[in-house]
Amino acid sequence: MDNPLVQLDPGLFVWTIVTFLLLLLVLAKFAWNPLLKILKEREELIQSSLEDAEKAQQELSRLNSEREEIVNKARAEAQKILSESKAASSKIKDEILKDAKEKAKSLAADAEKQIQVEKEKAIAEVKGEVVHLSISVAEKLIKKNLSVEDNKALIDESLSQVKDYEA
Repeated sequence: MDNPLVQLDPGLFVWTIVTFLLLLLVLAKFAWNPLLKILKEREELIQSSLEDAEKAQQELSRLNSEREEIVNKARAEAQKILSESKAASSKIKDEILKDAKEKAKSLAADAEKQIQVEKEKAIAEVKGEVVHLSISVAEKLIKKNLSVEDNKALIDESLSQVKDYEA
């Protein structure tokens, strides 16, 4: 075993440990602390990003609930407007029907009045005709010189015929 790397030399052993410790101190001061600092910053950045994501999720949830509320209000408002318009159209329809019925009643009343006027005219004409007939009967009676009882019978008969016309 002539290889110096394989042989156990106490001086080399001490110097190896001292060099290792020095290297450990230098690495701890210049590499380890900055590396830990970078890892800590990275951890804080990740934690901050997670918190921001959670806040964004909560904000999104809040906005969704607000959107749902607004949509529900809009639907309720649309339903209200629809029911109000139905009520208004029903009211207008009822008013139009009421006006039409009133006009129909008015026309019927006017027609009835017109019928009554025409009836009265016809009755007046019939009465005039009866008077004319009565006069002509009276003339004939006077010419024939009937008795009072015959005159009375003729007048009663003429009046009963006039009443039959009126009915």
